[in-house]
Amino acid sequence: MDKEQHEQLRNRANWEEARPKVLPRPTYWPFFLAMGLAFLGWGIKAGWIVAGAGFVVFIIALTGWITDLRHESGKPRNDRPKSVAHR
Repeated sequence: MDKEQHEQLRNRANWEEARPKVLPRPTYWPFFLAMGLAFLGWGIKAGWIVAGAGFVVFIIALTGWITDLRHESGKPRNDRPKSVAHR
C-alpha cells in the first residue's frame, strides 16, 4: 500500500456509515430453537416423550422468534384494515 492509499483510508471523510444502522436486540429464541431440534433428534432414538418435548420446545421457540421479528419490523400484528364503526 502506498502513502496515497494510506492517507485515503485515514481520512474519515471517505468513510461510509456502517450498516445496519440499528442492530436487532439480542434474543434467546435461536438457542431454544436449536435445543428443541436437538431434543427432537435425540427423541427419535430415545423415545416419543423426549421427541414430543423437543417438538413442543421447537414450536414455542419458533413462534417466539417470529413474534419478536414481527414486532421489531414495526408491522402491526393484524395486517387487515381496521373496520369502520357501524352507525
